[in-house]
Amino acid sequence: MSSLQTRRVNGLLSPAEDESEPLVTVVIPCLNEAMTIAQCVRQAWEALERGGIPGEVVVADNGSTDGSPALAARVGARVVHEPRRGYGSAYRAGFAAASGRYIVMADADLTYDFSEIPRFVERLEDGAELVMGDRMDNIHPGAMPWLHRYVGNPLLTGLLNVLFRTGVKDAHCGMRALRRDALPRLGLRTTGMEFASEMVIRAAQEGLEIDQFPIQYRRRGGESKLSSFRDGWRHLRFLLVHSPRHLFIFPGALMALLGALIALVVLARVHVFGRPWELHTLIGGSLLMVVGTQVIALGLCAHAYGTYFMGDRDPWFDRMRRRYRLEHGLLFGGAIGLAGLVIAGLLLWTWAERGFGALAEERWAVLAATLMIVGIQVFFSSFLLSILGLRRRDPAPDLEWVSALEDRQAPAGIDQSRVAGRA
Repeated sequence: MSSLQTRRVNGLLSPAEDESEPLVTVVIPCLNEAMTIAQCVRQAWEALERGGIPGEVVVADNGSTDGSPALAARVGARVVHEPRRGYGSAYRAGFAAASGRYIVMADADLTYDFSEIPRFVERLEDGAELVMGDRMDNIHPGAMPWLHRYVGNPLLTGLLNVLFRTGVKDAHCGMRALRRDALPRLGLRTTGMEFASEMVIRAAQEGLEIDQFPIQYRRRGGESKLSSFRDGWRHLRFLLVHSPRHLFIFPGALMALLGALIALVVLARVHVFGRPWELHTLIGGSLLMVVGTQVIALGLCAHAYGTYFMGDRDPWFDRMRRRYRLEHGLLFGGAIGLAGLVIAGLLLWTWAERGFGALAEERWAVLAATLMIVGIQVFFSSFLLSILGLRRRDPAPDLEWVSALEDRQAPAGIDQSRVAGRA
């Protein structure tokens, strides 16, 4: 028996969980959904009442011009108005207005079955902190374009799991639920469709208990607001920029190591594929070493910015910054630069001994220049990393809407005079 069921006595919840203190807030984002919004709100109320769950329905209107807010308020929704466009903006406004212990999210287009709400609440009651729906095995005919079903969603969800190890089967499912007290830890920031990915990634980074179960996905009512390639790119971009190791450090390390191997082969005159490799190959290796080092430095700076200013959590980066300090980078960069300078000095001394005539030592000259450039990059990048760490913010981002959420007040930009209560 679930914990939600055990709190019911003869079909009634305990007095501390009456309608004056909602257990659940159902948040529905809305943009011109006049055809379906009233039916969604009714279904949400019916699910709450059938389950004996004290709750409320909040519709976060995102600038509708077709009368959707009035229709929602007429059937019992509390409507908040968010003028800043975007899926994420609407949800953040809805979250800030929510007063329930748990928040259930669902779209306003009838694609999701609101009768599933009690199942989401039961999972939260049983200890989960984020509960995801999984649509992929229960998609009704015509409900999802083949490009989304067989290409976009599997690829993006798979990439998200590779980069962040979330274990989620359907990262972009619009029906999900979470504990309201987890929101300040998540520090959600995005305004568009990538909000769905951000929530899952931040939950995994914060170590939240994530649960999931299969749900139905039905044909939508009304006109779709999705743009396959634009929204897909926004999700992909978000995944990459929030994984500096995979975007910068791994490719940079590969380039630098490959460049060093090429330089070693050329300088040692090792035959590869039955032939020696000369100056032009060495120049290519030098380029890889220089670019690779720069890309690694960019990745470390991105990690530092995300950790110190955006509240990101990465155990690998945390271990590295505890183990290595500014002085380590300065010594390492200085040693590499000094090695290049020594080689350059030896070449100059050899040239002077030969009366400043012809000097056929191009390979060692390229190596000396490469080492000095790499040393300078490491040296000054170490200072930049140290500068980024000078003003470290609290891991919980100072976000206006999070503060409003904690005070149970609507954030700036929500017109309280336009909030409609349940009729």
